[in-house]
Amino acid sequence: MANEIVSTKKQGIASFLAQEAVKANVESVVGVKDSQRFISSVVSAVQTNPSLAECSNSSILSAALLGHSLNLPQSPQIGMFYLVPFKNKTGTEATFQLSYRGMLQLAMRSGQYKAINVTDIREGEVASYNPIEDAYEFTPETDITKRMELPIIGYYAYFEMINGFKKGIYWSKEQIDQHAKKYSATYRKGYGLWSTDFDAMAKKTMLRQLISKWGIMSVEMERAYVGDQAVIREDGTVDYIDNVPDEPEKAVDVFDTEAKEITDETDGK
Repeated sequence: MANEIVSTKKQGIASFLAQEAVKANVESVVGVKDSQRFISSVVSAVQTNPSLAECSNSSILSAALLGHSLNLPQSPQIGMFYLVPFKNKTGTEATFQLSYRGMLQLAMRSGQYKAINVTDIREGEVASYNPIEDAYEFTPETDITKRMELPIIGYYAYFEMINGFKKGIYWSKEQIDQHAKKYSATYRKGYGLWSTDFDAMAKKTMLRQLISKWGIMSVEMERAYVGDQAVIREDGTVDYIDNVPDEPEKAVDVFDTEAKEITDETDGK
């Protein structure tokens, strides 16, 4: 990751990225040919979201570099990943936030998945559940206009691999809500992405649960999962600053917790 040579919150991101030492670091990671385009995209992201200007420049750059290393376009319009400001005790930092669209992109790019999808489930669409096979059947409302008027009761994620293996998981909206409250301090306090875009975060959670538990993960996907929703430190370590319980002594590492809880077949991140 790039080292921040001059680290002050008040220094603009453009001035920071214009420093020769920082430019050299960016070029070493991105390449000389693409460095200016990368820098322009970072500056544009901060200009589009003024609250990012409050973040440390190093956290903005490190999160953006992770997105670039995953070959995901840094564009809010495309929505593969986002730079999301997060306030903590030491100031405001930018976290790398992988979207469910980014997850789908990385899964398809791995070449392991023949089909993969995630969707909301509306009232009346759950037909039956077989607990022995852990399989749901649905009767989807095919009239789009009528379907949009029905309340969302849950979310379903599904994949079929090229080797023929299929798996789908369903969570009720209540399960998603409890999961979010357990793992996101900002949601418990009434703000953050879970509060502003519950649907997108719910879909992302379902894909993450499905792929990490039942799918095949490429090295690229593993790197994205480790960095997701974290501040990427200059030494390459990650800090999950939103995964802090109300009782600080119970704070845990998100990735380790997820691995353990997936094994236990309980809630993961």
